[in-house]
Amino acid sequence: MMSNDVLPVMEHFYTIQGEGAFAGYAAYFIRLGGCDVGCHWCDVKDSWDAEKHPKIEVKQLVEYVKQSKAKIAVITGGEPLMHDLDLLTTQLLAQGIRTHIETSGAYPLTGEWDWITLSPKKFKPAIDSIFKQCNELKVIVFNKSDFEFAIACAKKTNSNNTKLLLQAEWDKKSEMYPQIVEFVKNNPVWNISVQTHKYLNIP
Repeated sequence: MMSNDVLPVMEHFYTIQGEGAFAGYAAYFIRLGGCDVGCHWCDVKDSWDAEKHPKIEVKQLVEYVKQSKAKIAVITGGEPLMHDLDLLTTQLLAQGIRTHIETSGAYPLTGEWDWITLSPKKFKPAIDSIFKQCNELKVIVFNKSDFEFAIACAKKTNSNNTKLLLQAEWDKKSEMYPQIVEFVKNNPVWNISVQTHKYLNIP
């Protein structure tokens, strides 16, 4: 883990949150380099090697967010919790910017967060403590066995305070969304997440 005043950044941009509980909200995305979870269907595999990406000072990242007028900063990856995010979130919150993270939960939580989206993966299990800390559990459905995985993950959360979401893996959406629809109808504590940014053709 490098010093927390610089972070490897694959990309950063102002856009509309496309999925999950905050779909439709304007947000500034900071995609950090580095991931060892190894999802074979990952759509940002270029993020995996942290050394490939430029190191940017935290104060500069915060300035980018400020200049965009965004009220939400989403820290994602890769796997963002491979890095110490205490300084980044402290400085964002000091500017009145909401801090959101999207993580597999494979590493301990650092930083102070207004919203934690946990998207656990079978390839590298999430640590138990983060299930109780997340606001949103988003399980990607690649095949039928992922429904059982989702149920097992949900049992570890604070179910009354955690939004439960199922989202089809993009390339299998035509196959899996009909199954997700039936599952949610039979298990209405769950909701459906759709990658609206891909339909809108925005980053």
